[in-house]
Amino acid sequence: MALKKYKLGELISVVDERNNLGIRDFFGINIDKEFMPTVANTEGLDETKYKVVRKNRFVYSGMQTGRDECIRVSMYNCDKPILVSPAYTTFEVTATDKVIPLYFFMKFLSKEMDRYGAFCSDGSIRSNLDWDVFCDIEIDIPSLDIQQKYVDVYNAMLANQQNYERGLEDLKLVCDGYIEDLRRKMPCEKIGGYIEERNERNKDKSIDFVMGLSTKKEFREAQSRVNREELGSYKIVGQGDFAFVPTTDTWKVLAFSYNTFERDLVVSPIYEVFSVNKEKLLPAYLAMWLSRVEFDRYARFNSWGSARENFSMEEMKNVEIPIPDIEIQKSIVNIYNCYIERKRINEQLKAQIKDICPILIKGSIEEGRRN
Repeated sequence: MALKKYKLGELISVVDERNNLGIRDFFGINIDKEFMPTVANTEGLDETKYKVVRKNRFVYSGMQTGRDECIRVSMYNCDKPILVSPAYTTFEVTATDKVIPLYFFMKFLSKEMDRYGAFCSDGSIRSNLDWDVFCDIEIDIPSLDIQQKYVDVYNAMLANQQNYERGLEDLKLVCDGYIEDLRRKMPCEKIGGYIEERNERNKDKSIDFVMGLSTKKEFREAQSRVNREELGSYKIVGQGDFAFVPTTDTWKVLAFSYNTFERDLVVSPIYEVFSVNKEKLLPAYLAMWLSRVEFDRYARFNSWGSARENFSMEEMKNVEIPIPDIEIQKSIVNIYNCYIERKRINEQLKAQIKDICPILIKGSIEEGRRN
């Protein structure tokens, strides 16, 4: 049979390279097994203690595997090295005569592997999957020829998605260039004259559509700990209205969104809510400006407080942007909406690739059994 069983520890080796290269790009990994820039404050950190991640190197965190039903592991595939927390384990596939590194990573892109990792976790409050337990997990590996066949399929799908993504970034540059040109050619105005603070509460509890906000500046489903029987104090966000989280020191960005749903929703009482004079200022046009990285820096700079830093409604009213004729706003928003739609499609493509990975792995295992 071309199919063999190996413990993970037989295929990999820990690599503990610390940063003596002056790298300052700090990253973490999320439950989608993707690298993401860290949200922690990195000012004043001793970067020499952090671990270097190079191309084809893996990063592993066994924390909360049982709770999240997810093995946090990711393979870095970019040329420029990055840093991760010293709390992470970094390793490489060294048994390349037995397994292709990318095929090894594909094995973890399945719910079955995540559930098995959760089953093997220690059962404590944190439900960690310790490194030695991780290394004892056994996996079936077909021959290198079979592995390569399915890795090629995965790479072809990934290349198509990445080509689409590059076109997406080009479209974003068009949007950014358009609004930068406006900023240079038009005087900026405070948006306070175009927005109105809203503090309408869900007193009769008639609205049970509860949403939170994410760092991606989108509404997301509220966390499960929300008591949906006690929504009387929650703030109502009407269609086209904005909500934002005033606290900026947690995520280092201003988390906000405007209601594009076809019904009203409610948000936490700690959020700020405001409506927009839509005859003068399109919500989507304002959202473009508030979505910029430059605005996140502005919001952080203009946040106040000691233990917690807040960007108040008054500070929001003081934000200055160029406000052209409504028809010009519409033309810019049309381009922006095209970008948002393509961005949504790109996320779907990424999700589809991840969903297909278990099918590819299953196909490779079945082919290995036949040989």
